[in-house]
Amino acid sequence: MSTHQQIDELVKGNPVVLFMKGTAQFPQCGFSGRAVQILKACGVNQITTVNVLEDPAIRQGIKDYSNWPTIPQLYINGEFVGGSDIMMEMYQAGELQQLLAPKA
Repeated sequence: MSTHQQIDELVKGNPVVLFMKGTAQFPQCGFSGRAVQILKACGVNQITTVNVLEDPAIRQGIKDYSNWPTIPQLYINGEFVGGSDIMMEMYQAGELQQLLAPKA
């Protein structure tokens, strides 16, 4: 299976997927930590996280998949949402909570 197929299955097979540095329990960068905190603040209990530091192919592949240069990257229902800055803006505007409401 190609890296693109692997990412596609993860994104489309899970309601909330966060590609991040580290894990939800132990984020390894501030942006990834903030992304996890935002999701928890929205009441999301089931987050599928992918630690991009464990696999260089995934780390580069997710950037190509989304055409987005930075990590973390959030996907909800197979759709790319954005990184931690976009997540924070959407959270503050109440938009992220609406997107996640059925998932919480």
